[in-house]
Amino acid sequence: MSTRAVVTGIGVVAPSGVGADAHWRTVVEGVRRTAPITLFDPAGYPTRVAGEVPGFEAAAWADNRQLVQTDRWTHLGFAATRLALADAGLPERAPDPYGWAVTLASSSGGNLFGQRELQRLWGGSSRTVGAYQSIAWFYAASVGQLSIHHQFKGPCGVLVAESAGGLDSLAHAVRTVRRGTPVVIAGATECPLSPYALACQLRSGLLSAASDPEAAYRPFDRSAGGYVPAEGGAVFVVEELGHAVARGARIYGEVTGWGATHDAAHTGPDGAGDPARYARAMRLALDRSGVTADEVDVVLPDALGVPRYDRAEAEALREVFGDRPPPVSTQKPLTGRAHQGGSALDVATALLAFHHDTLPASAGPQEPAPGCDLDFLRAPRRPRHRLALVCARGFDGFNSALVLRGAPPAPRGAAE
Repeated sequence: MSTRAVVTGIGVVAPSGVGADAHWRTVVEGVRRTAPITLFDPAGYPTRVAGEVPGFEAAAWADNRQLVQTDRWTHLGFAATRLALADAGLPERAPDPYGWAVTLASSSGGNLFGQRELQRLWGGSSRTVGAYQSIAWFYAASVGQLSIHHQFKGPCGVLVAESAGGLDSLAHAVRTVRRGTPVVIAGATECPLSPYALACQLRSGLLSAASDPEAAYRPFDRSAGGYVPAEGGAVFVVEELGHAVARGARIYGEVTGWGATHDAAHTGPDGAGDPARYARAMRLALDRSGVTADEVDVVLPDALGVPRYDRAEAEALREVFGDRPPPVSTQKPLTGRAHQGGSALDVATALLAFHHDTLPASAGPQEPAPGCDLDFLRAPRRPRHRLALVCARGFDGFNSALVLRGAPPAPRGAAE
């Protein structure tokens, strides 16, 4: 394809901090940001540790009318989008509404808003819910609100594939750019932290029950016992290359290829997904990028932290790369797993790594589990080919992979 799509803006709102710089500091310093849940009292639940966005004040990112109509998940989306636009040097309102679009991923919708309204319905004397219950919980609420507020009137959409959706969103943004829309907002945020949302996640049997945040989430480790849920994510400005160059935009990197597959089978309670289908998604991404396996500098994996899933992911990587896979680095133990927001956050990490000319060390494992003996990046290093493969799996069979080519780094010592 002659039309190329590049990332010119990154907005992060995650347990690692608000803003791309805060996130990068957390990654480089390896600081674990998971802690006991504070958004509600988790005392009656086996999982009581999560990743929450520190000091997030929704009123700083949205007006009162927007706040009463929407959930915290959408509030995080408002913040991440404004940060991404500012980072890209673009205005808050689209000057050419039909030339701008928004395509985000979503999985669980407005949990805290829905929890409050349903408690009022069944526990209050009025037996009613507020008028905005009909839209605030809806999986497309964030896209709709952002489209209205920022005047994104191009072809908008929502991708629903659980954790894989954060990558699918970027792939769809590239397709939208290639079809003639020069600016597309992509990525995802999540807020799965309410009593109801936590109960739904516990049903899978995949969450960690450890009470110590330092030990609760250890993907690929002998002590792995499940994942820690998290809120937040990342939003990006994806832009047609000529459009970005014409306005002198800074370019973080290019989305050069992607692949998405499905296991086409229900994942039972003892299942771990289909490594062959997962590997096929990775191969599709590499093939569409025109990239060979030995050119990949780093893999950012799904890293669920459930032993059988970790082994299946390691098997998929060996199927693609053979006995010598590229370095693997995951920062999910630092932040928790934010579902579709988490895979978008991995994309932010990869692009920032190329921007800073530094591949960050992996946050574990301390002792790889049997079958998970990958080449985990133990110390920072400079990238050689400036290529990253980001991988994600969604619950019950979704598999996605994305290849990113980083832009040349800024001269060392130059102002960021």
